[in-house]
Amino acid sequence: MLSVQEALDFLLNAARAVGDIDYLPTLEATGRVLAADQLSQLDVPPMDNTQMDGYAVRASDCVSGSATLNVSQRIPAGHVGAPLAPGTAARIFTGALIPAGADAVVMQEQCAYDEASGQVTVQHSPRSGEWVRRQGEDIRAGSMILARGTRLRAQELGLAASVGLATLPVYRRSKVGVFFTGDELAMPGEPLEPGAIYNSNRFMLRGLLQQLGCEIVDLGNIPDSREATRAALREAAAGNDLIITSGGVSVGEEDHVKPAVEAEGQLNLWQIAIKPGKPLAFGEVRRGSAPTPAFFIGLPGNPVSSFVTFLIFVRPFIQALQGAQPKSPTRYAMRADFAWPKPDRRNEFLRVRINDQGDLDLFANQGSAVLTSTVWGDGLVDNPPGQAIAPGDTVHFMPFSELLY
Repeated sequence: MLSVQEALDFLLNAARAVGDIDYLPTLEATGRVLAADQLSQLDVPPMDNTQMDGYAVRASDCVSGSATLNVSQRIPAGHVGAPLAPGTAARIFTGALIPAGADAVVMQEQCAYDEASGQVTVQHSPRSGEWVRRQGEDIRAGSMILARGTRLRAQELGLAASVGLATLPVYRRSKVGVFFTGDELAMPGEPLEPGAIYNSNRFMLRGLLQQLGCEIVDLGNIPDSREATRAALREAAAGNDLIITSGGVSVGEEDHVKPAVEAEGQLNLWQIAIKPGKPLAFGEVRRGSAPTPAFFIGLPGNPVSSFVTFLIFVRPFIQALQGAQPKSPTRYAMRADFAWPKPDRRNEFLRVRINDQGDLDLFANQGSAVLTSTVWGDGLVDNPPGQAIAPGDTVHFMPFSELLY
């Protein structure tokens, strides 16, 4: 069996980004991946402006700590004021351009305006540049603001808009075909016959793929037979970049996915030293006369195994397909408030929750079918092979918040 890191390296080395590019309005590009570096064509701010409501002044006119100045003009945001004469002040509002001649802003709380005389008493000695946003202090024209491979969140879209980018080049969404094997699987809403279980993996995996921005083709539940599995593989390969299955990748007589993939393509990786989730398969499925095959990843059938292996392996693989730089989750050093005295020889991923003391509690049942642990928990402890844990030990914690996007 390969180690977790060896298997992950193998998958990422095999991944190839989709080449097709869409040009989308910036307003519609949330979650997509940039296909080219983006440069700013302008300075931000484009001109000096004020950070505060107050009075624009010449700092040299206010050295006494209590200067009385004539208010010569009023400058709201979006308007251009006249040059400021010596010995005068301009009433100015946040975001408005600094008039020529002024070099500082005194906030209104430090000023007293007399409406009858039209004068303001400035009760502060500002330094030159005080409360002034300088032209280009955020972004300089010609600088790169966003790099190719960036997944566009709200803040990236705001940054693109701030330099006037109305459209963005993004890689097309990865197309993923999914199906699920097991004659015991039923859909919620259907009666549960003896020996049957509801197909939780279908809902969970579709949700994970949607969070990654994939286009999903769902072939549903496939009967437990070699021919049905091969037919589903051919159908899924025809129009998709990646095929994901759940179940049927072990070595039992009713596990048909592995031999079906070998008949329709090739299997490049199978079985990883991970718990939960040892039977994970990776390979390729032919797409008729197409020059490149569809990638294939077969996940275990147990729901926690499927969930964990998706987060550890499938998520970064799909990021690479989408043209993004795969993100390794931060592993935070945290204190364990639990004992794990009998570790496995495989790399374990334990479901844990942060307690009120800021330490980690362990979900009592770490079984691979106990899906409640993934809802209860805040993340996973990445526990090396053979590593026992005692209360007070430092462990490596990966929060779900970094594994679910």
